[in-house]
Amino acid sequence: MPICSPSNTGLSNIAAAIALAVTLTSCVVGPDYRTPGLAVPSHWGSKAGTKPAKAPQLSQWWKQLKDPTLDALIEEAIAGNLDVATAKAKIREARATYREQRGALLPTAEGTASATRTRTSAAAGGATDATFSTLYDGGFDASWELDLFGGNKRAAEAAKYGVDAADEELRDTMLTLIGDVASYYVQAREYQALRDLAKRTAVSQRKSAALTHAEYLAGSATAVDTAKADALASSTEADIPAYEISYAQAVHRLGVLLGRPPAALEERLKASAPIPSPKMSVSTGIPADILVSRPDVRLAERQLAQYTAKIGKAEANRYPSISLTGDISSSAASVGDLAKRSSIGWSLGPSLTVPIFQGGQLKAAVDVAKAERDQYFIAYQSAVLSAMEDVENAVVSLTQERLKYGKLVSSSSSYNRASDLSRTLNKAGVTDFLDVLDAERSLYSAEEAVIQSRASIATDYISLNKALGGGWDGDVDVSKPAVVDTDTGPHLTMAK
Repeated sequence: MPICSPSNTGLSNIAAAIALAVTLTSCVVGPDYRTPGLAVPSHWGSKAGTKPAKAPQLSQWWKQLKDPTLDALIEEAIAGNLDVATAKAKIREARATYREQRGALLPTAEGTASATRTRTSAAAGGATDATFSTLYDGGFDASWELDLFGGNKRAAEAAKYGVDAADEELRDTMLTLIGDVASYYVQAREYQALRDLAKRTAVSQRKSAALTHAEYLAGSATAVDTAKADALASSTEADIPAYEISYAQAVHRLGVLLGRPPAALEERLKASAPIPSPKMSVSTGIPADILVSRPDVRLAERQLAQYTAKIGKAEANRYPSISLTGDISSSAASVGDLAKRSSIGWSLGPSLTVPIFQGGQLKAAVDVAKAERDQYFIAYQSAVLSAMEDVENAVVSLTQERLKYGKLVSSSSSYNRASDLSRTLNKAGVTDFLDVLDAERSLYSAEEAVIQSRASIATDYISLNKALGGGWDGDVDVSKPAVVDTDTGPHLTMAK
């Protein structure tokens, strides 16, 4: 059982004092961190399911979209994205900080050496020449802060939690990146499909306008019919540049996400391809799963642990500190005589520092640390609630969008039959040509809605997997620095 207050004041020798001090270094002050137990629902939605919830299958979830191009883009993004590179650098920083804090728990030692040349003038009436002498000194100094109340231990503990937080920040960055790449890829394919639909429809409408103009010249159509037909074709053609703009923006964004120039993927993605379509339903598990699957939630929890440890570091500054210091020195007239035929001196002993009055600064520092811990505790709670909200919204969106898509497909099919029928009736002279134009306009709008809904299903599928915590689960090398320095040893430099 560690002793946290020195009571054996009668110890009379240094060895016993050191033994006691080593025992005292097992003490720490401040709160010990425990993962907070948060109350989360036992099921998603307002009612419990009738079947046991299955754990979500999040490993490489994007491959369920069956799109090799998307798979390749995601792998390239993980390797080249600049936000990921920044997160890797933060991990290296956190690990170095932890090593630095761990070093404070160990003794420090440094060597010293000096040489002194002395000239003594000749005495009056005596020798006529001055004398010279050289004195060489060598030795080393050592010190060790015994960390009686665990201030350095708490600092190292906080730094270790900081490493964990940096790891989670990288995972969160990759999760967001994968979702963004998938979403912008879906957008690019959506705008391609809408552009191609507009082009096909405009060609058909231009043919109808030309036919209507010929009928007008033959006297079987009116000028109103011709003007309406031209207007409808022009309106559809006007959609094409808008879709081209949106498509280019999505492709340019993908290029930047991969850490490349914006136009790097234009040639690669210019050929039209289907919008990715998820075939499988997504298992959502239970709300408690997100506490371990969502990297942003784990990041918030690690930050809470980090700032809890910082309270102990601040609290330890209010207590006495003891350091052991010692030095050995040797002096001789020649380098060869050092430690042989030389004077040798040494000293060893503890030093005690007691904070007596600092104007309340140390207590205020503890209060600051506690307030920061409270903020991160609230941030952790907020992260959990936001994560649950993301899942609930994504489930509703995906479920309802699939229902909407089925209705839109049925609507498009009906408008297609209506368009064919209106043309047949117009040729037979039963209906007005304006009915034909109205049917074509409605069919085009319905087909646009089908494409947009198909893209929304893919986007909602992506959002749900992100909300559940699906990200990159492969190995990531964080050891390679972004900048490799050369010639870092002692060297001459030219003034600029």
